Amino acid sequence: MTQSKNVLGEKLQVCCTSPMTGFYRNGSCETGPQDFGSHVVCAQVTEEFLDYTKSKGNDLSTPVPGYDFPGLKPGDKWCLCASRWKEAMEAGFAPPIDLSATHEATLKYVPLEVLQEYAITGDK
Repeated sequence: MTQSKNVLGEKLQVCCTSPMTGFYRNGSCETGPQDFGSHVVCAQVTEEFLDYTKSKGNDLSTPVPGYDFPGLKPGDKWCLCASRWKEAMEAGFAPPIDLSATHEATLKYVPLEVLQEYAITGDK
């Protein structure tokens, strides 16, 4: 993989390794041609977001052992699809994001100024 950049134009940082996230399950919100969902937003999920995404047919809180998926709980970081994060934002349920670990491809969906409003405290 090439040296990916985050939305700040810097080296993409690891989002989370426990639970192991990312389309490639390497802890980073890397993307590529096989990633049709564009799993590029490093979010710290909230109970409200988990309830919201479950109501939309994407249950991220229930474990799926067959896919080695432990299920998420509030406070976990996870690489979300950019379109789902944007949808949740528009509905008022977007979780905070780690800008340093959010892939620059996110900027195709949401402007940096908007992403900065949802930055986890301490991010630029």
